[in-house]
Order: sequence, then C-alpha cells, then structure tokens
Amino acid sequence: MKTLLLTGFEPFLGMPINPTERIVKALDEETIGAYQIKSVLLPVDFEKAPDALLEAFHQVNPDAVVSLGLAAGRDAITPERIAINIRDGAPDNKGVVLEDALIAAEGQDGYFSRLPIRKMVNKLKENGFPANISNSAGTYLCNNVMYTMLHYIDKENLQIPAGFIHVPASHDLVVEGKKRMSSWSQRDLEEAIRICLQCLSEE
Repeated sequence: MKTLLLTGFEPFLGMPINPTERIVKALDEETIGAYQIKSVLLPVDFEKAPDALLEAFHQVNPDAVVSLGLAAGRDAITPERIAINIRDGAPDNKGVVLEDALIAAEGQDGYFSRLPIRKMVNKLKENGFPANISNSAGTYLCNNVMYTMLHYIDKENLQIPAGFIHVPASHDLVVEGKKRMSSWSQRDLEEAIRICLQCLSEE
C-alpha cells in the first residue's frame, strides 16, 4: 500500500482553533483509496515549519504529500495552483515578521501544484461541496510549506504528487473565536478532504 503524508497547522494569529489540526488527527492512519494516511502537525513558524515538513517527509518516505491550511473567510475548499518564492505577511507564532524574503535563494520563482486540482474541485462539486481552484496561496506559512515541498521534489527529481489545499473556517472556530465569517462543520471539512485524497488514487 502507498503512503500519503498529510500535514496541518496549529492555531495562529490569535485564533483558538485551526480546523486543519483536527482534520489531520481525524484522518491519521485511515486508508483512503490506495493510500494509508500519515499525519503531521506543523508549527506556524517561518523557521521551523519547513524543517518539520522535510523531517516528516524523510521519516515517512511518502508516495504523495498533501498539506492543509486554514483560509479564514473563504467559503469553499480551494486547492492551490501555485506557490511563490516569497515569505511575507503577519507575524508567525514566535512573533517573527518577514518582508519580501525568499524561501530558497536558488529556487524558481514559483512551482505549480502536482495534485489533480481540477479533478478535486469537480469531485467536490459533484458531492455537493463548494470548491474552486485558488491562484494564490498568499505569502504566509501556507505558501511557505507548499513551496518548500515542491522545491525539494523538483530539486531531487522525484515523481510524486504534492500540493496544498486551503479549507474554510469550522463552525467551532467561528463560535469560540467570536468571528463573523463563512464556516463549515468539521465533519464536512473532513469528508471534503477525504474526497480530495481519493482523487489521487484515480490518477
């Protein structure tokens, strides 16, 4: 059986919950299609997150990598099309602020997702879940992690699917964080990601 490395993030920017943490814990060790899921939680830390991702990659030696992130305010599941070689934005959980900083000095300006993102969006819609391809993963930790993995795969000439999917806020985050934004049930978020991962087995 193949192995899929699935990553999520801890809470960040003062939010009490990150639904991706709950998704990866719920799906850990599940078998979805041809893949057994191995889940890892990443820190919201510009320095540590890329290292933690690559360490997990070397430990698991996966046949596919899918990273998840919270896009609070979005109302759909949004697989990302591209990661860019920039770190910028709000402070990370250590208070570090970066501006126009490269992720990899020798890296390309950008790397396209290696996931079947159009199939994922179409399958989600067929199952009643709002979904769209996103053309910007931003410049914060989500983009950083997506770029780091794709850069490593490119550098090592590995032929494995990898990429990033953003999810909306969960109902619990909206309630506990006292936010006003679109939200999904945690159950629906988990099922939507299962559908996305199933698409990898159909390629």
